[in-house]
Amino acid sequence: MENLKKYAKVMKEILNLETEPVAVFLLSSMTDEPTFFDFKDVEKHRYCQALMRARRGEAIKLTNEQISCPAAARAFGFRPLPDGLASGKGLVGFGITQQPETGKIMFENMPHLDPGSITHIALCPLKDAPLIPDVVVVEGEPEQLMWLLLADLNMAGGERRIGNTAVLQATCVDSTIIPYLENRMNFTLGCYGCREATDIKTTETVIGFPGNMLESLCKAIEYFSEKAMPRSRSKNTYKSLTDKRDAKGCE
Repeated sequence: MENLKKYAKVMKEILNLETEPVAVFLLSSMTDEPTFFDFKDVEKHRYCQALMRARRGEAIKLTNEQISCPAAARAFGFRPLPDGLASGKGLVGFGITQQPETGKIMFENMPHLDPGSITHIALCPLKDAPLIPDVVVVEGEPEQLMWLLLADLNMAGGERRIGNTAVLQATCVDSTIIPYLENRMNFTLGCYGCREATDIKTTETVIGFPGNMLESLCKAIEYFSEKAMPRSRSKNTYKSLTDKRDAKGCE
């Protein structure tokens, strides 16, 4: 779709993203899948790893059998959470929590799809998407993603934005499941899993939003690019401060 190519270009070029925004499709039946979903199957990948490959240009498909992260498998309704994670003991073993009860509560409160509600996940660069995706996930530097959040705030008429995270399952739950279930943008600082399993940089984080927000978000980004964005990125106010300090230091 030409509009999706345009939206992807607007986001990548204006925000100065290093990689592609990713289109995510949560599909309920293999038999209902449109023929234009020519995405390749991958063996034993975590969702965050499939997302990593999609933002670098690949079209990936994951099913229950192919998704290797048990926490993500539960998040997408593919299979129950293993007892080791559900009890919280697994997170103590990873060094993420100090007490099992903390991990137990983290998983109990984790948003997830109903079991069997989808059969597979398809991911590709937004510019190559065959139709409006269920969710768009963008990985980038905080300053770049800040403009998306400001666009969302404009769409909401100025209401403060709220991020929902457990600092766990940042790509699958925070950036995909929550936007899908709650039909809103959600932002996160990343998590242990995606930072250990993918090439996401320490200077990058992730944000997700429903695909139906694309047009409005991109219009807002284009608006910011006319004045607010170049002025903010110029750092002229900061430069003026440092110039004054340097001048005083030379006196």
